[in-house]
Parts: sequence; C-alpha cells; structure tokens
Amino acid sequence: MRITLPSGTPAELARPESGAPVQGLVLIPDIGGLRPLFDEHCARLAHEYDLVVCAPEPFPGDEDKPIDWRMDHAGDRGDDLRLADIVAAADATGCERVGVIGFCMGGMLTLKAAGTGRFDRAGAFYGMVRVPDNWKNDATVEPLDAVTAPGACPVIAIIGLNDTWTPPDDVAALEATGATIVRYEGAEHGFAHDASRPTHRAEDAADAFRRVMAFINGETVETVEA
Repeated sequence: MRITLPSGTPAELARPESGAPVQGLVLIPDIGGLRPLFDEHCARLAHEYDLVVCAPEPFPGDEDKPIDWRMDHAGDRGDDLRLADIVAAADATGCERVGVIGFCMGGMLTLKAAGTGRFDRAGAFYGMVRVPDNWKNDATVEPLDAVTAPGACPVIAIIGLNDTWTPPDDVAALEATGATIVRYEGAEHGFAHDASRPTHRAEDAADAFRRVMAFINGETVETVEA
C-alpha cells in the first residue's frame, strides 16, 4: 500500500501475510522510481522473508518525468533529502532492526545509506561506487566515504563484470573497504531486478537475490566470482 513519509514523499509499504515480521527492509528503486515492478518486489520480499518492506520514491514531485530527464536531473535533489527519506522509510517499517537494498542508482544510494547508522546491513545491486560528475551537488555524499564512516553497517555488492557503471577500479576500491563483493561473469548493468530488461539473467538474478537476502539476514556470504 502507498504511504506518505513525513517529508511528503510517497512510499510503498508491504507487510508479511501473517505473523510477526522478522525485521524491516528498505528497498530503494532504480532511477525509474516507484512503479508496479517495485510494488511486486516489496510484496514478494515481505512474503518470502517475513519482512516489513518500505520503498521510497527517489523523485518525489517528478514521478511523471521520463528516464532521459531523470538521467540529467538525478543530482537536483540533495543526498541530505534522499537519505532522510530512506531513514524515514526504515522508521515506517516499525522495526528496530532494518536492512537496506537498492538497484542501480538505488544501489548507489544503498551504499550511502550504509553510513547513516540506521541500518544493520546493506545490499547494493550494481550501485555506482563513485557519484557520476553530472549527479553531484553541494550535498553529495560519496559512497566510499559513507561505507567507511563511523557506525557504517556491513555491505554486500552485486556486480556484473560487463557493467560499465561499476568499473573494476571502483569495485576494487569498494572491496578494499571490507565490503563483500559478488561478481557475475558476463553480466551487464541491471541484470537482476527487472525481467523485462534485455540484460536480465534469470539464474544469476535468483542467485544474487539469494545471496543478498542471506546477508541481510545476518549470514556470512563470501566474496566470490559467481
């Protein structure tokens, strides 16, 4: 169901079908924002893992804007506002223990959220390790600074080895912080979360979700090349 965060930002909230939730989870959409795809992800993860899942809209007030516009204007909204919404989404779950996952731009925001001190664990699906120059502004938080901040939570990152948004040097820098990296040979950007994308790889997607959710649940996941 749709809720409104204190800032006025819309968010999707999904609860387990029965019983008490194990914990909360914030799901950060890709640059396309909240849409049925992420409503479905929220419902599925809530059902399969007994979680309260909340997904905030990354472009509140601009939900009707096309992808090209979003690519040019992703830096218009400061990280202070986006991270405040992400923390508010964690609070909206009503859970003390909350994980965070995200995809593409949302994966980059997941790395930034890891440094807020609100989350227990973070799982970034092909999130940019360094902020693209045209997305920077006066409130920009660099992911590498966030994941090494005092109180930052443990991080797992899902990486496609053919993904130009996550070049090897950037991934190596993230790995050097202690993050768990899972690399997928031949995978391109966005291979896991949207079956309609030509880059989607069903088996790798299932494996990536399994590893990330195990990590979010507190299990140890080794750094591997899958």
